Amino acid sequence: MGMEANSAGQTPTETTPEHVDALLEAARYDDLDDLVSLASVGVPLDSRDSLGRTALHMAAANGHLNIIEYLIGRGVDLNAFNEEKNTPLHWACLNGHLEVVKKLILAGANVSVLNSYEKTPMDEAASRGKMDIIDAINEAVAQVELTGIRVS
Repeated sequence: MGMEANSAGQTPTETTPEHVDALLEAARYDDLDDLVSLASVGVPLDSRDSLGRTALHMAAANGHLNIIEYLIGRGVDLNAFNEEKNTPLHWACLNGHLEVVKKLILAGANVSVLNSYEKTPMDEAASRGKMDIIDAINEAVAQVELTGIRVS
């Protein structure tokens, strides 16, 4: 995995752990300006920290819709998983962020992916008694099927 030039032809900034931490912090604390400026200097928005977490994980865990919309718009991996195989959708479900859950599913997040505890995002919502999240998942999945978007 060398630092090859990206599709636009320019060589990206060498991405350091500090860059990745700054990216995740920006997503975690809802700092869109910081996120955009890191992206503009070539820090890949799909960067992972040492625990496998991405900016989308942090935004999903904390319910930051505008960050999530920005990341989705930039084509990040919706189903990236951390070392416990949790996707951003798992974290949004665990923390009860309804709008985030809907947004991720409508954007194409996989609802049936298992984490390392063999639980789907819905299982995680159920284990915390978050029935509104389960309703939101079902509603979003039905909407995806209606509009004919293929979900994996």
